Amino acid sequence: MSYISHTDEDRKKMLDKIGVNSIEDLFAPIPSELRLQNKLNIKVLSEMELLSEIEEISHQNKEGLACFAGGGVYDHFIPSALESVLSRPEFMTAYTPYQAEVAQGTLQVIYEFQTHICRITGLEAANASMYDGASASAEALIMAMSVTKRKKVVISETVSPMWRDVMKTYLSGRDVELVFVPLKNGKTDLAQVADLVDENSAALLISQPNFFGFLEDVEEAVKLIHKVGGKLIVGIDPVAQALLKTPAELGADIVVGEGQPFGVPISFGGPLVGFFAVKKELIRYMPGRIASRTKDVDGKEGFVLTLQTREQHIRREKATSNICTNQALCATAVTIYLSLLGKQGFKQVALLSTEKAHEAYNKIIELDGFDAYYNQPFVREFAIKTPIPAKQIIAELAKNNILAGIDAGRWFDGLDDCLIIAFTEKRTLQEINRLTESLKELSKSGILSSL
Repeated sequence: MSYISHTDEDRKKMLDKIGVNSIEDLFAPIPSELRLQNKLNIKVLSEMELLSEIEEISHQNKEGLACFAGGGVYDHFIPSALESVLSRPEFMTAYTPYQAEVAQGTLQVIYEFQTHICRITGLEAANASMYDGASASAEALIMAMSVTKRKKVVISETVSPMWRDVMKTYLSGRDVELVFVPLKNGKTDLAQVADLVDENSAALLISQPNFFGFLEDVEEAVKLIHKVGGKLIVGIDPVAQALLKTPAELGADIVVGEGQPFGVPISFGGPLVGFFAVKKELIRYMPGRIASRTKDVDGKEGFVLTLQTREQHIRREKATSNICTNQALCATAVTIYLSLLGKQGFKQVALLSTEKAHEAYNKIIELDGFDAYYNQPFVREFAIKTPIPAKQIIAELAKNNILAGIDAGRWFDGLDDCLIIAFTEKRTLQEINRLTESLKELSKSGILSSL
């Protein structure tokens, strides 16, 4: 039934049925100052007119930008075959598999997704995906507290500030002590970590590479937290892992991250898809669910959900999390992407991203007024010291269809002159030259000194 077709008599009958005199009575619990006092100016359009208006509005978006922004979401190439496979009916679900064993296509994808994540992290078990990397990191902290029966967690400030904001919100209703380790020269201050971790610490959380793109000393971090009986949680850039030792090789207990670089469009920053992997002995503490391969009574191979620790599957008080779920469609895109690329293709994406980053870095630090912010090793993302606030440079280069990077000053006091620039395999030599030439022209034209 369409609400538009309701007559005054129809509305009166419905209101009488529920025992109120007017529609306004339904909003009585909401204070009047919070209610809209005038009528909404809503256009009545046909479908054709609506689509035309939406298209006209869309032209306000900038198109064809050379994107050097990163910070957790990256502009990677997505193979055309991905969308074709993703749209198949046996895979097309935006959410989680209810009546799970009927959804054999989805369960197989989840199983393959878990396999890919285990190979990338080196750990023995992974779940069926999370909302995003930020919520996965918060769940990891909760898990570590559950395992250790401790209430203190230590988090490096070089972890994404957006992730840290989510952690604070996520854990705000819990009895937990959040301790943040200040950065030093763009990396985690491990001397401070040594002072901050103690027998009450459930976990230490660091990133590899970190928010500035720099490589952390994970092995030393492992020693410090394991010495007091806590767990090391590492948030990773999954593309960089193709060129680094796996977190498992370095001693990590829990690994989380954002899977968006693997075939999920940027889409103005979402939706995203988190991943979560653990050592085998921690598997029963892991949030979410796990898909496994098995055989039925007739010996036919099939897929099932085995460990299901959500409150929808077991008693709420026994659940490992009452929030986590499976971002099924995005996880499917990740699985298809990694399957299409294969081991060599995956490594090639990482190599191209890294080579282009280092080539651009060497050019930029030669420009007048620009320098390395921290002299640290990096993979495909780095911080540059700028002669004026980074946000002003970003605004100037956007006029030339260049998204120059992200402004660290948005989140870090005193880092207004820090521009974080990221690279993917999509960035061409021509785009890199446009970036460096545009920065050079800014310097020559005197705009930098006049802004």
